[in-house]
Amino acid sequence: MNLKMLIGGLAAAAVVLAGGYDRFRNYVEQWTGGNFLPQSNVGHVLGSSPTATPAIADMGLPEFDGERRSQIIHHVGYTVSYNAETKIPNYVAWTLTPERFEETVSRTDKFLPDPEVADPVTTDDYKRSGYDRGHLCPAADNKWNEQAMEESFYMTNICPQNHNLNGGDWKELEEACRDWTMEWGKLYVVAGPILHDGQHKRIGESRVVVPDAFFKVVLCPAPLKAVGFVYKNAAGSCPMETYARTVDEVERIAGMDFFTSLPDSLETAVEAECDWAEWQLPRH
Repeated sequence: MNLKMLIGGLAAAAVVLAGGYDRFRNYVEQWTGGNFLPQSNVGHVLGSSPTATPAIADMGLPEFDGERRSQIIHHVGYTVSYNAETKIPNYVAWTLTPERFEETVSRTDKFLPDPEVADPVTTDDYKRSGYDRGHLCPAADNKWNEQAMEESFYMTNICPQNHNLNGGDWKELEEACRDWTMEWGKLYVVAGPILHDGQHKRIGESRVVVPDAFFKVVLCPAPLKAVGFVYKNAAGSCPMETYARTVDEVERIAGMDFFTSLPDSLETAVEAECDWAEWQLPRH
């Protein structure tokens, strides 16, 4: 933890004691509108659109509990940690704002190897595998920019996914994230595969690992709240709330620490709660 984050955490605690939770939330909103990372760590400035800000700039890159192969790649619409051993991403992180849903380009459906990867996976690895080429950062979140749309089909953003899950409950969650963004203005999202201990099925000449499950964590800065989700990589049709977890639970399952640039006291508070009622949109 750097000095700025330590001071921020102590200040947050003081605010809670002095003024209650409403003042605490106001304090958080001021922090989440800024940039917690040192300028040298912000990295790639994404795209030409004023709304194209990197997901890592405000909330920080996820950190792994143990050693893991990771190549960080910044694309216009998302940041990916690619694992050259498993041939799938460790995670994909992006920021959602309403401007990202302005449809200025059409969906391409052209899957491509990522030019940033030395030994890239291709779409041929998925042929006759029985699995969909499942997006982590959805194409529908990238209609605002031609390059963002093209890069959303890079194979570093793709995992082998059960067809029923891809077109069913996982898609429902993607749509809910867009609805939440339109209601509250901004979300920070991280999604990725879950690999349990043991041997894993692999597909294609590249030996692409098939995940056991998938996670997604969502942080809304105003009003401050967070929620996580875990989906088995299998067919199913359940209400979205049955997949909901606290972010803390997802961190334990996925072996990662999310939203690392939040002051520790704020991160601890928001990641420990999952009140599904807070994610129900009002009827208009």
